[in-house]
Amino acid sequence: MAQTDDRTTRWQRYWDRKSANYDNEIGVLDRRLFGDSRRWACSQASGNVLEVAVGTGLNLPHYPDGVAVTGLDLSEQMLALARSRAQDLGREVTLRQGTAHALPFADSSFDTVVCTLGLCAIPDHESAVDEMVRVLRPGGQLILVDHVSSSSRLARGVQWIVERITIPLAGEHFLRRPLNQVKARGLDIEQRQRFKLGLVERLVARKPAE
Repeated sequence: MAQTDDRTTRWQRYWDRKSANYDNEIGVLDRRLFGDSRRWACSQASGNVLEVAVGTGLNLPHYPDGVAVTGLDLSEQMLALARSRAQDLGREVTLRQGTAHALPFADSSFDTVVCTLGLCAIPDHESAVDEMVRVLRPGGQLILVDHVSSSSRLARGVQWIVERITIPLAGEHFLRRPLNQVKARGLDIEQRQRFKLGLVERLVARKPAE
């Protein structure tokens, strides 16, 4: 338990430091790699929405009117920027600090769970998916966007090399495939899109109704 707490504290401090330059850095990737993925994901959200790894709130402008958004992030500095962004947008959002490994919400609390570009950097992504499914109501939808293991063998080789640096330095993974975890938990895949040599995958999955 102490080792887990130490790791959580380490990543929290890392993302606190990262917050100052995060928007500029991710903005380049949004334009060159992810395209309209934020709008694609958030525009499909409905009802009571949880965004895991909300970061600085870059997704907030893309949610439809009428949805109730709760955002969770490990970094208080990220959340401070998200609060400022929400205020500038005139949008009411509930923002909470916490870990995706143990979401501080009851079972079946949300109609939609969104996570964009987050599972790549969450240390235990399988536990995070478990938690997202747990808090999702029966019949609710899980919307994910992330960079994943490429469909190109050559690109996967490059990703493997890059991970030798990024995992120890920043906990950033490039060879994960959240689709596999979602399928293993019995959700029905309703939409799946993959592009840029298979480096980007976005999906909508539905939790079976009881």
